[in-house]
Amino acid sequence: MTLVPDTVDVDALLRDAKIIVCCGAGGGGKTTTAAALAVRAAEQGRKVCVLTIDPARRLAQSMGLTELDNTPREVAGIDTAAGGRLDAMMLDMKRTFDDIVVAHADEARAKAILANPFYISLSSSFAGTQEYMAMEKLGQLKTAATWDLIVVDTPPSRSALDFLDAPKRLGQFLDGRMIRILTAPARAGGRAYLKVFTLGVKVFTDVLNKVLGGQALKDLSLFVSSLEAMFGGFRERADQTYKLLKEHGTSFVVVAVPERDALREAAYFVERLETDQMPLAGMVLNRVHTTNAPALSVERSLAAAETLDAAGEEPLAAAALRIHAERAHAAGHDARRASQFHTAHPRVRLVNVAAQAGDVHDLDGLRAIAALLVIASHCEVPGLAGGFYGVDLFFVLSGFLITWLLFDEHRATGRI
Repeated sequence: MTLVPDTVDVDALLRDAKIIVCCGAGGGGKTTTAAALAVRAAEQGRKVCVLTIDPARRLAQSMGLTELDNTPREVAGIDTAAGGRLDAMMLDMKRTFDDIVVAHADEARAKAILANPFYISLSSSFAGTQEYMAMEKLGQLKTAATWDLIVVDTPPSRSALDFLDAPKRLGQFLDGRMIRILTAPARAGGRAYLKVFTLGVKVFTDVLNKVLGGQALKDLSLFVSSLEAMFGGFRERADQTYKLLKEHGTSFVVVAVPERDALREAAYFVERLETDQMPLAGMVLNRVHTTNAPALSVERSLAAAETLDAAGEEPLAAAALRIHAERAHAAGHDARRASQFHTAHPRVRLVNVAAQAGDVHDLDGLRAIAALLVIASHCEVPGLAGGFYGVDLFFVLSGFLITWLLFDEHRATGRI
């Protein structure tokens, strides 16, 4: 007997959550899922901001925006009848870093930091800066209290959860021995620090002087000294945001496709979130293949097609049988992958979203994905885990309606 996992009540999640973090490997539909959830929540009356940390432009394109930057921009075309609103933005780590400097340093010191060559390099490309700034921006959005719900679309692969480590890494950076050495000149006043350091430290700084030059070493020392004082407040805010991610009202949604590598990454996300005691709402399994005739096996379909071919009869029926065989084979593969994941992680709630014929590139496409998520979460039937029945019903009804409209048009005008 196949166990049927619990499903996620998507509408309840969108109604109650304050922060939703979508994470998963690249190419799994994570950005589309985040955007679809945000659109549905906004059209149900909530004030929503969707933040993408992924530098790809898929989120802007799907929402009809020409660009996304560090400032939340309202998405046009959202149905606001219920009183909702949707804003979207993309993390600009240098701009966020600059804003921190301006907000937490006096004018003269801020100007000096912003012009410092080491700061320019750090704020643009230093490893880990993106994660620090993601934590900072999420905290800023929550503190602003402008939105009822913040949806975060994280970078692909395991870096999606790196921002969970931001407070810890920042503390290690500021408490490291290298930082203490580099901040010594500013603390002791010029070169007076040499009197209180050991010969080993003197040799070290002399080497830096020769490699970097006297002015460069001074710039580096003053830069690190300035950031040390300023980052004290940032470390506290990052810790607060980390705690916020563990509180009631925050939910993580893992997004994957039914492929081995993607599900391996999803397992990593699930286990990491469990280890950190982060609230996991469930997993969205995207691009799941289904069949409307599960009783007709691949073998029987192919055998029937061969029989028709041998008799020279019904070529269209034979082609349809082969198409069904391909769909049934893909559906069986996806079902086995999902079952394996559920066996390994039985407590994780699943929502299956059927594979679509084309890419999602506009608000209507996002609305359709959101509708499928909701239907899948409410139409659980034993043996049809994750709402396959609801998805099939959705397409059957849609097909009936479209066909009826076409016939009606033909009766009225004589053409389609």
